[in-house]
Amino acid sequence: MIWKPHVTVAAIAEKDNRFLMVEERVDDQLVYNQPAGHLDSGESLVEAVIRETLEETAWTFQPEALVGIQLWRHPVHNESYLRFSFCGSCDEHHNDRTLDHGIEQALWLSRDELMDNHHKLRSPLVLRSIDDYLEGRRYSLDMLEHIASDIV
Repeated sequence: MIWKPHVTVAAIAEKDNRFLMVEERVDDQLVYNQPAGHLDSGESLVEAVIRETLEETAWTFQPEALVGIQLWRHPVHNESYLRFSFCGSCDEHHNDRTLDHGIEQALWLSRDELMDNHHKLRSPLVLRSIDDYLEGRRYSLDMLEHIASDIV
């Protein structure tokens, strides 16, 4: 059997020392996470993070850099996640959009507020991504290639 991690993307958007987050229901618990989700077939990583952010928060996200790539195994479900975290800006909010199923609300929280609620974080990747961002980790989006056509 071939091991296959879930490929996911996450958006880190900061405004006035607060980060765009979602409060979502997972396994009957309310948790905090960055706008994040799975890579869909045929889409690039950049397209995925733009789509997921819009679907989960109603904000238009413009990725500016890759902050990090983390591989994490869930300790209970024993599933692995390969997560690409992007930083960027949110410049347009679409008030009329309905948020994805399971998303209770989009909100802006400080790192301190997230630390105070660390027991409500969806995974350790939430703070890790923010800390990497705050440490100034930035990698050019040019390093990500999306090859859309088949080899002939």
